[in-house]
Amino acid sequence: MSGKQTIKELSAKYGLSESTIKRRLSDVKKTWVQPRYAGHGVIHIDATYFGRNSGIILAIESSSGDVMYMEHIKHERVSDYQTAVNHIESSGYRIEGIVIDGIQTLFSVFSQYKIQMCQFHMVAIVRRKLTKNPQLQAGAELLEIIYGMKIASKKLFVEQYGKWCNRWKSFLAEKTVNEITGRKFYTHQRLRSAKSSIDFYLPYLFTFEEVEGMPRTNNKLEGRFTDLKKNLNVHSGMSEENRMRFINGFFLA
Repeated sequence: MSGKQTIKELSAKYGLSESTIKRRLSDVKKTWVQPRYAGHGVIHIDATYFGRNSGIILAIESSSGDVMYMEHIKHERVSDYQTAVNHIESSGYRIEGIVIDGIQTLFSVFSQYKIQMCQFHMVAIVRRKLTKNPQLQAGAELLEIIYGMKIASKKLFVEQYGKWCNRWKSFLAEKTVNEITGRKFYTHQRLRSAKSSIDFYLPYLFTFEEVEGMPRTNNKLEGRFTDLKKNLNVHSGMSEENRMRFINGFFLA
């Protein structure tokens, strides 16, 4: 069935009732068997969702884009990522690096690997905390540094970020007194939160400089998710079982 043909269009084209087409589609068995992929290189891994309690975890090989692992999930768990990586390695593939999107626990769980934090997601994290148009000068400067990360080397980024931290150190330490409780709290909490996120991920933002063939971002994997969701949207209204069958068929193809 073409990705752009709806049940109604198929019904008109072949002169069959919609219920008949749906019944025949439900008889199509698309069983997913985890690939076994030998070799070595960098993998991308992430999860995406199609609604409440319905998603997949997907791993692909960076150079070829081949699917190395796919599993249907209801909730994203660290153990799902561990299972994926264990399967890939047990197939005989030597993982030289992993590109991931920011679940902090994964950085300790996969500490034996070279890990690249997706720079696109790093930008998104900081932007959520500062907004797209920060009112504070310190926030505007930090956002500019983060935007420049996509073309910066580690040396340049660390230098720029270090200068920013030194310049705004006192500002970040400012506290405000709650007039009711008398307790003090940091005045610029969102700015401090953005800084804390950068501090955590900084050791992983430029791993690509150390690993041949490793990209800065998870964009290749995000592209696969986008293609899948576009096809699913054409066939909205499918049952969960048919959606799982459709997803299996999408990646088998």
